[in-house]
Amino acid sequence: MKWISFLLVIVVIASVAGGAVWYFRRDTGGEAQYRTAEVKRGGLLATITATGTLEPEESIDVGAQVQGRIVKFGTDKNGKQVDNNSEVDEGMILAWIDDSVYKSEVDQAKAALDQSTAGVARAQADLGSFQAKYTQAERDWERAKRLGPSDALAQADYDAAESAYESAKANIAVGQAEIAQANATVEQDKASLARAQQNLTYCTIPSPVKGVIITRRVNIGQTVVSSLSAPSLFLIAKDLTRMQIWTAVNEADIGNIHEGQDVTFTVDAYGNRKFTGKVSKVRLDAQMTQNVVTYTVEITTENKDRALIPYMTANVSFQVAKKDNVLLVPNVALRWSPSDPDTIAPDARAEAESGGGRGQRGEGRQTVAGAVPTSRPSPDAEGENKGQGEHQGHGHRSAGDAGGSGGSGSADHARGTVWVQDGQFVRPVRLRLGVTDSVNTEVVSGDLKEGQEVITGDPVVASADSGDARNPFAPNFRGGRRSSSSSSSGGGRGR
Repeated sequence: MKWISFLLVIVVIASVAGGAVWYFRRDTGGEAQYRTAEVKRGGLLATITATGTLEPEESIDVGAQVQGRIVKFGTDKNGKQVDNNSEVDEGMILAWIDDSVYKSEVDQAKAALDQSTAGVARAQADLGSFQAKYTQAERDWERAKRLGPSDALAQADYDAAESAYESAKANIAVGQAEIAQANATVEQDKASLARAQQNLTYCTIPSPVKGVIITRRVNIGQTVVSSLSAPSLFLIAKDLTRMQIWTAVNEADIGNIHEGQDVTFTVDAYGNRKFTGKVSKVRLDAQMTQNVVTYTVEITTENKDRALIPYMTANVSFQVAKKDNVLLVPNVALRWSPSDPDTIAPDARAEAESGGGRGQRGEGRQTVAGAVPTSRPSPDAEGENKGQGEHQGHGHRSAGDAGGSGGSGSADHARGTVWVQDGQFVRPVRLRLGVTDSVNTEVVSGDLKEGQEVITGDPVVASADSGDARNPFAPNFRGGRRSSSSSSSGGGRGR
C-alpha cells in the first residue's frame, strides 16, 4: 500500500507542475514575455553638465584712497540718491568724504611753499652780498700782490689781504649752494601741496564708468579707513546686457571643453527657459576640494532683456557632441543581462560564459554624463559593459549608461552588449558604441537593425482578468521587475 501512496503523491506533484507550465505559457505560446524597446534612428546630443554663478562681464570695485566720514551721497541718472541698482554715468559723483582735515593740509602746504619761495629770494640776496665782498677782497689782494711784503706793506697786512680774498671766494660757492638748497625746498613744498590737493580731491568719489551699482557698502556717517588696501564703497557693473558664468568643471571632463563651445543653461528663477552662451575662457589655475580637481570655465552670454541677475545659480550644459540620423539603442538595454543561464540560446552560451555576452545588470552604475566616452584598453575584460562611476565635483557628464566607453569617431570605440529574443531563448548582440546621453547610445557597428526589438527587462506575465496580477508559479528572476509598466530608466515595452 505504501508504494501506491507514493505513486499517488508523484502523480499529484506532476499534475501541479504541468498546470503551472500551462498557466505560464498559455498566453505566450511557450515564449517568455520580456520587456523590450525598439531600436530607432534619430539625433543625439551629448553634454557635460555643471553648475556655475552668473557674474557681470566687467565690474569695478570703487574704493576710497583717503579716510574719513561719509557726509553725502550723489544723485543718479534719475535724480535720486545713489543706492543699490542706481544707474550712473562716468564722472557722476557717488559720495563725498569729510574734507576738513585735507583742506587744512592744503593750507599748510601752501604756507610751506610760500616760505621756501622766500628762502630762495633770501639766498639770492646773500649771494649778491657775497659777490660784492668778493670783488672788494679781490682788489685788495691785487694791490697787496703788487706791493708785496715791504716797508710800505707789512707782512701781516699782506697775509690778511690774501686771507680775505680766499674767504670771499669761498662764500660765493656757499651762496650758490644756498640758492640750490632753497630751490629744492621749493620743489619739495610744491610736491607736498600737490599731494595735499590730490588728497582733497579724493574726498569726492566719482564713478569711473557708466554702469549700474550692484552694491553700495557704506552709509552716511560711516567712517572709511584706508590702510594697506582701499576700502570698497561701491561695486559697479559696467554692462549688464552681457553676463558671464563662472563654473567649475571636473578635470575628467575639462578635455572636452574648448573656447567657442556652445552652451545652454537654465536658472531657477525662469523655470524651463533655456539661455545660450559660448565658452570664452578655460582658466589654467586649478582648484582642489576634497581631492577633486576642478577648473574654472568662463561662459559669455547675452542679456539684452536684463532677465539674468548677477550671482544667480546657472545649471550649465556644455554641448560636447551632436549626431544626426544615427542608430540609437536605449541605455537600459545595455545594462540588462539574463540572470538565468538556461534562458540563453545554447549556441551562444559559450560566448556568454567567456564574458563576451555579459550584461551589466547588478554590476554597472549609471555612467556619468555623457559625452564622448573614453576607450578601454581591454574590450574583452570582465565588466566592459559596466557604466562608469559618477565623477565627484561640480561638473559631470550627462547620463550615459552605455556599456563601456570609447571615443566617438575613433577606431577604438566602446563595446557593449544588448540581448534579443530568439524563440524561448535570448541571444547577445555585441556592438561598438559612440556617444551617449541620458537615454540612448549611438550604435557605430554591430548586427542590429532599425526597428529591431532589444530586451530591456525580465519577463512580465499578465493575468487574463486584471492584466497586472502576478503568476504565483512564474520563476522569480533576480533583479527583474514583474510589473507590466515600462522600465523607469528606459522606456521598454512588453511584446
